[in-house]
Amino acid sequence: MNQPDVTIGIGGAAGDGVASAGNTLAVSVARQGQAVFAYNSYQSVIRGGHSWLRLRISAKKPLNHGDQVDAVIALNQDTLDRHLQELQAGGLVLYNSAKLKPRYEPPKGVQLCPLPVPQLTPAYEKLPVMQNTVAVGAAMHLMGLDFEGLASVLESTFAKKPQVVKVNVEAAKAGFDYAAAHFQPLPKQLQKTSRKWALMTGNELMAMGAAFAGCKFYCAYPMSPATHILEWFAGHAKELGICVRQVEDEISVVNMSIGAGHMGVRSMCATSGGGLALMTEAIGMAGMIETPVVVVNVMRAGPSTGVPTKTEQADLNQAFGASQGDFPRIVIAPLSMHDCFRTPALAFNLAERYQCPVIILADLLMCEDNETVDTSLLDVDFTIDRGELMTEANAQFDGKPYLRYEDTPSGISPRAMPGLPNHLYVSGTDEHDEDGVLLSDVFTDPVRRKKMVDKRARKMDTVLDHVPAPTLEGAVGAELTLVGWGSTWGVLVEAVERLNQEGISANHLQINLLVPFHVKAVTDILSRSKNIVIVENNFSGQFARHLRAETGLVARGHIRKYDGEPFEPKHIVAGVKEILAGKDLVNVLSTEPGWRTDHPTGTSGDWAGRLVGAARSV
Repeated sequence: MNQPDVTIGIGGAAGDGVASAGNTLAVSVARQGQAVFAYNSYQSVIRGGHSWLRLRISAKKPLNHGDQVDAVIALNQDTLDRHLQELQAGGLVLYNSAKLKPRYEPPKGVQLCPLPVPQLTPAYEKLPVMQNTVAVGAAMHLMGLDFEGLASVLESTFAKKPQVVKVNVEAAKAGFDYAAAHFQPLPKQLQKTSRKWALMTGNELMAMGAAFAGCKFYCAYPMSPATHILEWFAGHAKELGICVRQVEDEISVVNMSIGAGHMGVRSMCATSGGGLALMTEAIGMAGMIETPVVVVNVMRAGPSTGVPTKTEQADLNQAFGASQGDFPRIVIAPLSMHDCFRTPALAFNLAERYQCPVIILADLLMCEDNETVDTSLLDVDFTIDRGELMTEANAQFDGKPYLRYEDTPSGISPRAMPGLPNHLYVSGTDEHDEDGVLLSDVFTDPVRRKKMVDKRARKMDTVLDHVPAPTLEGAVGAELTLVGWGSTWGVLVEAVERLNQEGISANHLQINLLVPFHVKAVTDILSRSKNIVIVENNFSGQFARHLRAETGLVARGHIRKYDGEPFEPKHIVAGVKEILAGKDLVNVLSTEPGWRTDHPTGTSGDWAGRLVGAARSV
């Protein structure tokens, strides 16, 4: 990061307004030309628990939520107790002095910033949440930004309630002015720029990208962290002419989506790991009847209901093995917010061109975090390729029987829109012949069965022609190559920067197309790498196994994290140093005092979330 960046942590219990305070702060700084990466670590409770939202703010777009908090806004005593010790010299903590008090001395050089909230806003007596507005106002000054940006956000947020606008603007201004008069600003000061940003989530961009790509049917059962895709579609369905359905379970969801795809409509559904488990039999049906459908899996920690509000990359094996038997499927893992917007268009084109299911593997980190997005990157004209789709406009009847599953050289058969005259066929889930006649137990023919399996498999031969191969980021010939997939891209980019600054030459390869795999391109890159280290958010090294199976390459080291929280740059840097020092196991990665790599476990409590996974040879 060659621009100053400030990381603000906002903590409190569910119901304290952590998310709303964070959103207000994020939009306020974005309106002053600052880019934001906001990650909220929360629990699946309506009240209580501990939510911890971190906003990393800089004129240069942050690619992750960082690893060092500069300032804390404590909305309750628990947050003050938990996070005060995380601050370093120059840091500060804002809190309501009417109800909170530090229970121990702050670290040396850390500034305590008590806000007498009842004196600053009379509305606090009836609305305790006004402490959030006061604290956000104070934070704006301490970062070096203008008050007008915050005032404009409060005015637009409560536009229909003028009196509420007045009370909130006055409270925020009181906090801003009190901080100016009583506290020292942060050492790293931000400056207003003219840059324009949009603040969005990956779920919103996924939905928008699908709509732009021609999605006309979306079906889902609410399941965190994919639910906001459904909410976006429901909110825009009427104006965009999209049929949106919320149904009783994920089995109905995927069957309805496949049915829509069978009728010639671009259809998509989204869920998380438990929902995908219910969908897998139907995904196999889509493979057998060669019907396009796009299925989004926003991964969370499992198994079963697991940890519903935490992130993980542990559903890769599930995507590989969705349903039983051999059939073509395509698996794509978006790398960034921009990728969330573009990937649905690619998925739809591939699904229709190759008449097969496409699974998009995203995760909670990518899809629920708020990030600023350069809107010019969203100004894209998507090319829509519907493949071998026959309609009344392009069908030519030659008098021969229509073979829906014709054994073509490419394996791709002309797909007729249902109802097309002279193109009647059977679409059954049993194995079938070219005309759709089932190969039942009575009529089984090993030759025909093999022919149809071979025909479907051939469809995959040209997929790689339509998806760019991954490229190496960084200097060729570096001492170390970090390899990741999906959402770890942003943290690995910064980890490589830090390693190079510390004298460890490093580069980076990130994979987005997982099935089929760019075997030659990846092998060519990694076979020249001196030291390969694979980074992924799961326990078992699912991608490491996949890489070895596809290329035969075995990494020197592995860095894995599976505590429900995403990687921070310091985890990667520390893990690389351990591996280069010759240690085979990376049991715990942390720069916090008292943690050592020869202690795979620690006491529960404030540091329980610091454990980073064991890295065993794969």
